[in-house]
Amino acid sequence: MVDETASVQPIRLAIIGVGKIARDQHLPAIAADPRFELVAAASRNAVVDGVPNYHDIAALLAAGHALDAVSICTPPVGRAAIAMAAIDAGLDVMLEKPPAATLSEIARIEAHAAAAGRTLFATWHSREAAGVAAARAWLADRTVERVTIDWREDIRRWHPGQDWILEAGGFGVFDPGINALSIATEILPGAWSVQSADLRVPEGRMSPLAADILLSCDDVPVTAAFDFLHEGPQQWDIVVDTDAGQLTLRMGGSVLEIDGTVTEAPDAEYPRLYAKFKRLVRARSSDVDATPLRLVADAFLVGQRETVPAFAW
Repeated sequence: MVDETASVQPIRLAIIGVGKIARDQHLPAIAADPRFELVAAASRNAVVDGVPNYHDIAALLAAGHALDAVSICTPPVGRAAIAMAAIDAGLDVMLEKPPAATLSEIARIEAHAAAAGRTLFATWHSREAAGVAAARAWLADRTVERVTIDWREDIRRWHPGQDWILEAGGFGVFDPGINALSIATEILPGAWSVQSADLRVPEGRMSPLAADILLSCDDVPVTAAFDFLHEGPQQWDIVVDTDAGQLTLRMGGSVLEIDGTVTEAPDAEYPRLYAKFKRLVRARSSDVDATPLRLVADAFLVGQRETVPAFAW
């Protein structure tokens, strides 16, 4: 068997946006994968040791590095312009979730990449959690009766001091909540819609810190509770009741429980994302699913907003 990591030139990659998610997940995954070579980085507020660093993508592109692709990890607002510039430079593009600030933006990026013949990968890292594929396979032969999502985490722990996440376009509690929706729409392919939403927005902020949503998938009721002020043990659970028993995905999909039988595996979401990006680039194909983003947009459209006390770090 041929070892492709030894026989194929690595994908020469630049990372755009060096924040917490880039440092915690992207950079370790890139460093551990010989199919990628990190060539440079661009960020307004941070640098990556060992490679040239630039303030923005324009400066990076002007430097003339030999590049094949970029991985964009900036906040969603402004990401479309970065992606378009990369595509115009002949580069393949990987997008951290959510892929853009709006549905119109991701549609525009997708069309631009297709016209240019470039790979576009709109990633949903939670879909790569260890239990997700097995959950989808088990549910394929069952009749789903109801779905309950509880996604509760502490903004101060996961996004310390990141005010952008509570600004317009920052998604608020939907920044983690969209992970739950990405899993749910993966394990239950079907016609999804939002019926109603209650959004709790802190005084002086633009995006909610908590939300309760009623959705449906092929007329199956789905309830979702998102909380960004949850202290103590963090909770990322999806419970699916079927005609043949109950399935639960815990800890963001890394733990799968079916009628008392528990399966757990180590976190490998981002290594799997980069492996998939490599396959897409080699095949000259793209993967763009905006369904989770559409559901969040629908929740904002139909949601009733309640102003709650001001939030401070």
